Amino acid sequence: MKPNLGITAKNLNSVNDVLNKVLADGNILYIKLRKFHWNLSGDNFMELHLLFEDQYTAVAEAIDEVAERISTLGGVAVGTTAEFSKLSQLKETPGKIPTVQEMLRELVGDHETIVKSLRKNLDVVEEKYGDAGTSDFLNGLMQEHEKMAWKLRKYFKEA
Repeated sequence: MKPNLGITAKNLNSVNDVLNKVLADGNILYIKLRKFHWNLSGDNFMELHLLFEDQYTAVAEAIDEVAERISTLGGVAVGTTAEFSKLSQLKETPGKIPTVQEMLRELVGDHETIVKSLRKNLDVVEEKYGDAGTSDFLNGLMQEHEKMAWKLRKYFKEA
């Protein structure tokens, strides 16, 4: 049974396309956080090990919420690494283990990329597609990524 939510089927499809890109970004970030968590060494090892774990746990919960939002709107959530890689704007570095500072810089950049994308898309889904619910949902995700980026940025001295 198709949802009857006061949004046209065409607009729901467009919103679900946006959400699948959000889902892809979340999954790529999750995988990256796990990789960095597993391969940390040096100063602040345990502190960063736990911080990365906190972040991948939060990202995993958000991923599930995004997929459920897609289902709520009558869509189908993508679910393969090939689809995530194709749809995500985040880049991976196979075969490379960055230094701790490079890990932190890369994760800050990824969170900020997601924040900018969510900020743009929350306006698009509300204004163009008439979906205030998804706009509100994306706003909440954006705030979570802003906070995660802030925590990582604190490992750098201000210039």
